Amino acid sequence: MFVSFFPRPKMFFISVVLWTALAMAVWYGYASQFFQEAEKPVGLATFVSPPALWFDFYFAACVASFAAPWILLAPHRWALWSILGSALLVFTSYFQVQVDIAINSWAGPFYDLLQAAMSKAEKVPAERFYAQLSTFLGIALVAVVVGVLTRFFISHYIFRWRTAMNEFYVANWSQLRNIEGAAQRVQEDTMRFATTMEGLGVNLMSAVLTLIAFLPVLEKLSSYVTELPLIGSTPHPLVLAAVIWSIVGTGALALIGIRLPGIEFLNQRVEAAYRKELVLGEDHPDRADPLTLNELFMRVRHNYFRLYLNFVYFNVGRIIYLQADVIIGYILLTPTIAAGAITLGPFQQIQRAFSQVRGSFQYLVTSWSTIVELISIYQRLRGFEATLYGEKMPSMEATAEPVK
Repeated sequence: MFVSFFPRPKMFFISVVLWTALAMAVWYGYASQFFQEAEKPVGLATFVSPPALWFDFYFAACVASFAAPWILLAPHRWALWSILGSALLVFTSYFQVQVDIAINSWAGPFYDLLQAAMSKAEKVPAERFYAQLSTFLGIALVAVVVGVLTRFFISHYIFRWRTAMNEFYVANWSQLRNIEGAAQRVQEDTMRFATTMEGLGVNLMSAVLTLIAFLPVLEKLSSYVTELPLIGSTPHPLVLAAVIWSIVGTGALALIGIRLPGIEFLNQRVEAAYRKELVLGEDHPDRADPLTLNELFMRVRHNYFRLYLNFVYFNVGRIIYLQADVIIGYILLTPTIAAGAITLGPFQQIQRAFSQVRGSFQYLVTSWSTIVELISIYQRLRGFEATLYGEKMPSMEATAEPVK
């Protein structure tokens, strides 16, 4: 899965982590101080301000410094896609987070203007509203263009990864062909792995970058909050609330859904057995008789019903948590609103920033079903690679189907 696309995967990913940590330490400890603005611009100027352009240059320099030694010293057919392509995905994820920050910065003045007009605190001409809306449309246009181009690139990136896996497995087909469901693993599982990694990987990068970008914003906005319900006055109230709420929800749902990866893996096994018998029946009249097919399909049916039952428990917890999540921001701000210590603009900024940070912490909550599927696909492809390298098969391969 990884050796086919990345040069020396273990060493590569370790070096990525170390280099990223070093680059971030240099940036936050030294480089970011070169260009600072007393007040961050609102609108399209956010993306071309000196600090933004300086960060773009710094990011490109770090990527070039990291990629050059790998490409020269560990040549790999897919190095340009796996190294530079991955770096581009990180940058586009970062840029989309900056779009969210730009919209959040725009929301404060806009909603304060809206409150002033609706409460008749001052006379607000229509031109001021049109100017604010045009600012938003400019940001939205940039977001649309970058978003479309990013999705186009991601599709090609993921298909290159699938191509690399396909070539690797096909080249070793003689050693892999006797594994249960070998054809399905090469054709379908590689496709599903690449597609699932597309969604999970991009969302994970976005979640991490959102946290890095929005936690300081949320900390700054905490100055508007007088106290939290039940807790009262506390340092860093919004950050503390977001972390606690998200960790509780993530931990609870991960515990409820702990059995799902194993059941999903068995699903793929019984589906593969059923499909294989049907394929053999196309060429051999003595295969795929009704009794055999019925027995194989009953295994499929039984395992799916187990999966549905387990998802009932998981979805009950997940839906309750997500519904409560809709109003948690209002609950936290109730004492501040009742005290009249906040206006509509900062209120909207807090809600948006709190939602972004909370959503990043809830990555596992919103992605758990997909993670379950990815784990099962990963285990099936690991079975391939274990056979190829003479390693012990993954534990899920030896898991017996449950007795009816």
